[in-house]
Amino acid sequence: MKRTIRKVAVLGSGVMGSRIACHFAGVGLQVLLLDMVPKEAAAVQDKLLRNKLVNDALQAAIKSNPSPLYTKDAAKRIRTGNFTDDMKAISGCDWIIEVVVERLDIKKMIFDQVEEHRKPGTLVSSNTSGIPIHLMAEGRSEDFRKHFCGTHFFNPPRYLRLLEVIPTADTDPEVVNFFLEYGSLQLGKTTVLCKDTPAFIANRIGVYGIMSIFRLIDELQLTIDDVDALTGPVIGRPKSATFRTADIVGIDTLVKVAQGVAANCPADEQKDIFQPPVWLSKMVGDNWLGDKTGQGFFRKSKSATGEKEILTLNLKTGEYAPRQKPRFATLETAKPVDDLKTRLGMVVQGTDKAGEFYRLFHYGLFSYISHRIPEIADELYRIDDAMMAGFGWEIGAFESWDVLNVGKTTEKMKAAGFTVAPWVDEMLAAGIKSFYTVQNGKRLFYDIASKSYRPIPGADAFIVMKNFEGETVWKNSACRTYHLGDDVLGLEWYTKMGSIGGEVLEGIQKSILLAEDKYKGLVIANDTTNFSAGANVGMIFMFAIEQEYDELDMAIRQFQQTMTRARFSAVPVVVAPHALALGGACELTLHSDRACAAAETYIGLVELGVGLIPGGGGTKEFTLRAADEMHEDEPETITLKNRFLTIATAKVATSAHEAFELGILRKGHDEVVFNQGRRITEAKKSVIELYDSGYISPVVRQDIKVLGRSALGALLTGINGMWRANYATDHDALVARKLAYVMCGGDLSEPTLVSEQYLLDLEREAFLSLCGEKKTLERIQSVLKSGKPIRN
Repeated sequence: MKRTIRKVAVLGSGVMGSRIACHFAGVGLQVLLLDMVPKEAAAVQDKLLRNKLVNDALQAAIKSNPSPLYTKDAAKRIRTGNFTDDMKAISGCDWIIEVVVERLDIKKMIFDQVEEHRKPGTLVSSNTSGIPIHLMAEGRSEDFRKHFCGTHFFNPPRYLRLLEVIPTADTDPEVVNFFLEYGSLQLGKTTVLCKDTPAFIANRIGVYGIMSIFRLIDELQLTIDDVDALTGPVIGRPKSATFRTADIVGIDTLVKVAQGVAANCPADEQKDIFQPPVWLSKMVGDNWLGDKTGQGFFRKSKSATGEKEILTLNLKTGEYAPRQKPRFATLETAKPVDDLKTRLGMVVQGTDKAGEFYRLFHYGLFSYISHRIPEIADELYRIDDAMMAGFGWEIGAFESWDVLNVGKTTEKMKAAGFTVAPWVDEMLAAGIKSFYTVQNGKRLFYDIASKSYRPIPGADAFIVMKNFEGETVWKNSACRTYHLGDDVLGLEWYTKMGSIGGEVLEGIQKSILLAEDKYKGLVIANDTTNFSAGANVGMIFMFAIEQEYDELDMAIRQFQQTMTRARFSAVPVVVAPHALALGGACELTLHSDRACAAAETYIGLVELGVGLIPGGGGTKEFTLRAADEMHEDEPETITLKNRFLTIATAKVATSAHEAFELGILRKGHDEVVFNQGRRITEAKKSVIELYDSGYISPVVRQDIKVLGRSALGALLTGINGMWRANYATDHDALVARKLAYVMCGGDLSEPTLVSEQYLLDLEREAFLSLCGEKKTLERIQSVLKSGKPIRN
């Protein structure tokens, strides 16, 4: 049957419930958020008092940072109420999700009321992370059981992409398939089908990994600071690594999950690892639970000089002390290496204590995941998907095993006393040497049941650039251009932080030229952590510090020419940004025929932060758009001022939706793709659509209205006011005046129509002049050293 979700009821407004409600509202759904009537309001009729608990929880969620909403206006889609007065309203909802406290008796009471009011055929699910799904379905009507399922979101629901779908034996397969598809397409999630086993997939593996590290810390005599340095980005894990993650999640929550596995998984060969060590149990007993109680493995404090500092717990003494920077030769050697897979190969070969840690940790992990099939999943890719989406791993555990060579690593594991499941030995004996392979641009996984490679179901919806290496059309040391099929080219680059330098600009120009020759168009995207942090400021700094102004002028011209080439190419150029898309990456997006941006895209023109103005056409483009947006019924300077302030304050959109509000993305033109993994596929579809509908290259504009002195005076007055109020430094004011001059078209006596090239020339001249400013160079140098600009 065809299902449409328009309205969702969320039952329970705690940390998870309120944020799940916000995520549903963020994707455009109407949401009914319900919770209990406070005890003190049980006998009163005042609706505000009776809804105080749910309203306070929702407001706390809305005000939290990072925001659970794509835009503030999305909160208007959430209506609040209470279980006593408003449960009947769930009859108008298409999906009812329970998110109350983790107690089976309370959940059953809630489902009693759901049974009373829901319409037959309405979807019902639970967000439980620990209670078996089938226990909640017992005793329910046949229609309820057919439409009931576990849907486990991870916190925070907007940012962590995992949605575990856990059916019971009675769940209708149509319902399961709907949740899997809807979660992926509409909610932007990596949806993973799980079995109804304790902790499902992600928490089962993730908590095993954490608890095994707790054992290793004692065995190898490591400190908390040691382990968090070893288990963070260097091996493709989040910055929060191990112990910081535990503080964020809640140490009591971690222990509860671990004890649940130990108690309910008698056949788990590693069940003893899930028993908390003595020091961990003591922390729970002392209420040192992490962020929620103000201290856990870490505690915030103030130094003798009054500065904020973070202290680390010494597990032996129980005392907190200033954090210590670990020094391991293995780490120092691996950190400068950009490629994660190369780094993994290096760290497990380390000859120091760090190398020993990496070997023992990975051997234990690989052994554990091999034995969990088919207990928690029938297919190995589900485990990798769950860990990447739920715990933020860059690559999955089985893929890591592939990187380290399955056959050789398995031999070393056995020599070190670790076992692997029989199916791994059978796979290797059959001459199959890896868990994954790529054929014709498609990723295949080793299927244990058929003992052969099979395509990952649903993978056709996802284009992964690196899977097309066999279809490389052109490359240099920073870029590759692939044929993505259907006469569409794809360009990706893999510089540090996605920085855009000379070779990337060459790649864009060359890819457009190739596409114009015999293809329908070009997709520009990549599969790295961030799309791009912008132009290569290191190159700018080098030219400026050596006063190579001719070289610098040439570099800026090349950047502008490349953006212009993207705008006026003979075929469609579609950009698919995600995560960071700053500075030059934002300028590229502004000049594309269409942007297919991931919902989690943080995009903006940030050059003012380093003492520059956007010099790759960004200032020109904002001026052009301001001119097009001017209305006769409002002062012309209003629109220009808004555009000016967006650049002058270096605003970065906190989502693709907010990028529309900032005027970076264009309403009715650019697209938001909720599932980040689908954005390249959608971009390819856009290229084909634009081409097949008779693509016509835009015309170079000669009619851009600039306001000259009439607007320049107003902007300079505003800048002076900000400076006098100490909101802007002397240098901030200098840069802002340069920006205002360009956006007003210079010191013109009256409004004038100018060309795009006129504005590009003004922009380039201002950029060049700022590169000669000492304070600009100080800001750039600070960014290169620390990643953050100084405010001078």
